[in-house]
Amino acid sequence: MVTSVVAPAVAPRGNGRSFGTRLGLIAPTVPFFVYVTIFLLLPTGIVVVGAFQDNAGSFTVSNLKLLGEPAVRSATVWTLGLSTISAVTGAVVGGLLAYALSTADPNGRLRRSVLAVCSVLAQFGGVMLAFCFIAAIGRNGSLTQIIFDITGNRINTTWLYEFPGLVLVYAYFQIPLMVIVFLPALDGIRPQWREATETMGGSTWTYWSKVAGPILMPAFVSSVLLLFANAFSAYATAAALISQANPLLALQIRGALSGEVVSGQQNTAKVLAFLMVVIVAIVMALYAWMQRRASRWLR
Repeated sequence: MVTSVVAPAVAPRGNGRSFGTRLGLIAPTVPFFVYVTIFLLLPTGIVVVGAFQDNAGSFTVSNLKLLGEPAVRSATVWTLGLSTISAVTGAVVGGLLAYALSTADPNGRLRRSVLAVCSVLAQFGGVMLAFCFIAAIGRNGSLTQIIFDITGNRINTTWLYEFPGLVLVYAYFQIPLMVIVFLPALDGIRPQWREATETMGGSTWTYWSKVAGPILMPAFVSSVLLLFANAFSAYATAAALISQANPLLALQIRGALSGEVVSGQQNTAKVLAFLMVVIVAIVMALYAWMQRRASRWLR
């Protein structure tokens, strides 16, 4: 008996693709990488290098002493507190709204309309958002004037330009953003899991505490981290509301760039920006880790 031996197939060198073909596949991504390099990597590199340079361009760590200044410590606490409170507030309210939407018809008009509105409001920030709140509930705002015309009393609206006002204004875009990023996780929960829990005699509390809750928790925490980074890096809204002081790190960077530097400190703005880059990098690293944990179940 003659046995024929079939030689194993050998993949063509270069996966069968010529250099021109591979170049054609890569070419559409070149503008993206150029954009990222110019507007993200290059500025980040300038900030990091400049934070450790003196006026002569020599390496130094003395610039980091600025981080121990009382004004910088206060601004750091203020920024972390504002970011945390606005992120948690947006996550709780937005998570409940996202859950309500997850029970609606996926192709229904209500869900599509709410998602469309959330997509717009999540990007509606900056000076325009601050102006809308000032025009509505500021000292001479329309709602303030209506209350004055009805009651004869002018309400105190100074809180709008302080910490509580920033929390309220930030919630305006944090809640819609939470709906957008958390709804896919809720849609990934399978009805069969609840049916299996009920079949085994589990209650609603059992389902949420033992099944759905642990599965959704990584997605929820990662959404909170994303909202934290979003609030931490916000600048224009706070700058439009607060013009008499620099209680946030972003506003202190504005002051440093405007010439309001601490005596004896070099590259003040770059040191403050370096601190923000480090904090955001840590938060986004945690966000990526939590996203990987969430994707184990929601596939």
